[in-house]
Amino acid sequence: MGFFSFRQELAMDLGTANTIIISNDKIVVDEPSVVALDRRTDKMIAVGGDAKLMYEKGHERIETIRPLRDGVIADFSACEQMMRGLIKMVHTGHHFFSPSLRMVIGVPSGSTEVELRAVRDSAEHANGRDVYLIFEPMAAAIGIGIDVEAPEGNMIVDIGGGTTEIAVISLGGIVSNSSIKVAGDDLTADIQSYMSRQHSVKVSERMAERIKIHVGSALTDLGDQAPEDYVVRGPNRITALPMEVPVCYQEIAHCLDKTVARIESAVLTALENTPPELYADIVKNGIYLTGGGALLRGLDQRLHNKIDIPFIVAEDPLHCVAKGAGIALKNVDRFSFLMR
Repeated sequence: MGFFSFRQELAMDLGTANTIIISNDKIVVDEPSVVALDRRTDKMIAVGGDAKLMYEKGHERIETIRPLRDGVIADFSACEQMMRGLIKMVHTGHHFFSPSLRMVIGVPSGSTEVELRAVRDSAEHANGRDVYLIFEPMAAAIGIGIDVEAPEGNMIVDIGGGTTEIAVISLGGIVSNSSIKVAGDDLTADIQSYMSRQHSVKVSERMAERIKIHVGSALTDLGDQAPEDYVVRGPNRITALPMEVPVCYQEIAHCLDKTVARIESAVLTALENTPPELYADIVKNGIYLTGGGALLRGLDQRLHNKIDIPFIVAEDPLHCVAKGAGIALKNVDRFSFLMR
């Protein structure tokens, strides 16, 4: 009987851009949050990296979907299928049954009750039997190695694909937080718009993402850390003739300036709402940057210049939330901040 009551424990960072799953302290899935469906049958064709290869390249019978937008589920059915597909990657050896799952899932701290219910329902439909939710800044803090239950203030700025989560944490709770729908996707959209407006070249979302990775910057002077120019190839938006445009990091820094300024403003607002004793702790400890946006060149220095508090990029910013969710999974009976 025990064979059929097999249970597996998974921690998941269900992100707008990427979904990461941890099992037995190991990252077992790190895939783009994309699913490809057959329009006629609504059945899944591919998920994760395989689906992203089809993104913006499919024909009329294939629909590639990013089920999460701005950190929340935008397409419930597609999200459920994506979660099933990604979870299946974890236990590919179980051919005759799917194990019941105990799961801890990271969610944006600004999520409404309806949005939290949507995540929980998707997890339960994907065979989750014991589902806990954790706010992403709290998970990121645990993943960094911060003692979140200590009587000391720490600030986390988690810049994901769809949202930027800013939270002050002390005594196992979030004292003040701000969740804004300004993050990596907005930086990508800025680059798309800039390339069309400034260079008259049409670039896809994927190409804009590559530009961000190769020459994205929050500062116009990176000194010795400056990357080489990146050559962008695409059609002229007026004549449709092929173009080659070299792009430097300084012009990308200018085009991202307004979006980065909105993140700066949100951090300042969160600091204004922080009690003085915790504020003093934050000045002493610094502010931690996590999420994919933390990898934007010069962002930590720009924020430090603006706010005059040290900003520290986490050692593995892309996986902090997932790692923290994994630690929380082992402590579900102790951590009172987990939501059921």
